[in-house]
Amino acid sequence: MLNKLLLKFLSLFITIRYPKAPKAYRYFYRDTYICQLRQLKYIIKDYIIKKPYKSISFSGEFTPDLAFALPFAYWHHKNGTLLDTEGAKYTQELYFFSPNHSEIYPTRTTEGNYNFETPRILYSQDYNMSKWIPVPLKETYRNHIYIFDKPILIVANRYNMEWDGPPVSFLSIEYLEKIFLQYQDKYQIIYNRPRPENITNDNSDIYDLNEYDWIEQQFPKVILMENLFKENKAKAKNFNHLQMMVYANSDHFLSTHGGTGALASYFGGTNIILSKKGGEHHFHCFSKLYPKLSGANVLHARTEQEAMDFLKKHF
Repeated sequence: MLNKLLLKFLSLFITIRYPKAPKAYRYFYRDTYICQLRQLKYIIKDYIIKKPYKSISFSGEFTPDLAFALPFAYWHHKNGTLLDTEGAKYTQELYFFSPNHSEIYPTRTTEGNYNFETPRILYSQDYNMSKWIPVPLKETYRNHIYIFDKPILIVANRYNMEWDGPPVSFLSIEYLEKIFLQYQDKYQIIYNRPRPENITNDNSDIYDLNEYDWIEQQFPKVILMENLFKENKAKAKNFNHLQMMVYANSDHFLSTHGGTGALASYFGGTNIILSKKGGEHHFHCFSKLYPKLSGANVLHARTEQEAMDFLKKHF
């Protein structure tokens, strides 16, 4: 009963406080306050007792894991209150600081996004978050193995189902050809589009863009991330581990909507993100949230042409 009354009160408050907020997004405004209220019951444990007690478990998608669950766990680690963590497959290296991390979720779920124990849920009107410190992935995984004669340009693509429909924000083969032709002599381009078997899948089907063989045949100067994984000179424990080791040595990224863009934003430098639609636009994630992950210069391109314009200006 109290929960229902609270939800009704918050819904009314949001309607009054944010009258111009689209109805489709108002519940994210409400969820922000729910997350903040949930943390009130931990004030004594977090700020007075300060002993390890916090167990953090997250089964949601990759983006909110990176944006909210991981920095929340790191805050507790730095605060001396982290007891253990649970996550999806291939997250051990993300949660390297955890005293006890278990990979208990074989898949990621949409339902798992709605974990109100984290600082925020997916999107928010307020990214001024307490109990939130981004993990220094670049400093942790920088190495002397993935170094080349030219600076690295990571081209991180995806070709997935989006909103139960066909792919929307992806780098087409025609566009990739333009990028490779223009930048392969200036940069060591490393192309990354993980295959389903190399990552933890969620509710989005991964389709085949049929670009791997084409790249190897037409652009031998371009390195495929999956080939680096096959060689595995750094003895990475999984594909996520390898990605972080390679990304840590780069300051130049072209990425796409979703976890692809969020991960690239963890490694500083400049990250151009192609995103044609999504809640991230309304909530200004690319200007207010993603730059917080590492201090990266994050540039939001809504079209491939705009992404090319950013490339010409910054790379």
